[in-house]
Amino acid sequence: MTVFHVTDIVDALRTVRQRWREVQRRSLEPGGRELPSREVLAEIVATLKGVLFPMRLGPADLRQENEDFFVGHALDSALQALVGQAHLELRYRARQQGTESEARVEDQASARVREFASRLPEIREVLDTDVLAAFQGDPAAGSVDEVLLCYPGVLAIIHHRLAHELYRLGLPLLARIVAEHAHAQTGIDIHPGARIGASFFIDHGTGVVIGETAVIGERVRIYQAVTLGARRFPRDANGNLEKGGARHPIVADDVVIYAGATILGRVTLGRGAVIGGNVWLTQDVPPGGHVSQASLNSEASSGAGVLA
Repeated sequence: MTVFHVTDIVDALRTVRQRWREVQRRSLEPGGRELPSREVLAEIVATLKGVLFPMRLGPADLRQENEDFFVGHALDSALQALVGQAHLELRYRARQQGTESEARVEDQASARVREFASRLPEIREVLDTDVLAAFQGDPAAGSVDEVLLCYPGVLAIIHHRLAHELYRLGLPLLARIVAEHAHAQTGIDIHPGARIGASFFIDHGTGVVIGETAVIGERVRIYQAVTLGARRFPRDANGNLEKGGARHPIVADDVVIYAGATILGRVTLGRGAVIGGNVWLTQDVPPGGHVSQASLNSEASSGAGVLA
């Protein structure tokens, strides 16, 4: 049998942890974990997906006559667990900032999850428009059920609608974990802060990146490997990145962005604009405008400065 010097490794790992905590000025109190759990949140989101779409994303043996009973029982279980995770995030932040009592943190966690729960019917309604947009926008889609069960873009937008609500309610860490679960499964990276209108469709999806301050209108269609990113990252006097600030694109209603396009900075794509594949874009596009590699090359060679 191979002998491992486990005790020595345990001691060395403890030393590394302690050094990190000292540098970060952290102190752990005895007891359970300090931060929310990725595993618990994955279970919560899986349950919420079943609550939103019981007969398609719920339990395999669910019968329609038991639908309301399942939704009620599953919803209560998921929300109770979510309160626990929200409490962990709010307590962690309060300790870091040296503010808020434990009782107030508990009250805030309950209030925010209660507000989140009240928004679930509206989330389901907007998700219905997303599913329909995917079905209508893809000639290969056989049914809305196929879209909901199979399409990575639909899975990503379900996670995003839930994550964005958590983000809006002041639970950004929970929101980010929920978003990153979808990112890991689909290759679609949507920051939970992004504001996305109804009837949103990501076709194929792999490699799509949508930044935190992006604003997307209704009936927008995006293909794989599209980036809605930031162009510049301002730094403070100490050379650290400045957090926040509107730095991602605004995409108006009815815009189509084809595969591989990269749009950077706080530019605006006007209503009905069409952005061709593999375009690199750093300036506004007027309503109804069409941008392609050919048009960019033409304007650049004529001195129009499109690639500023």
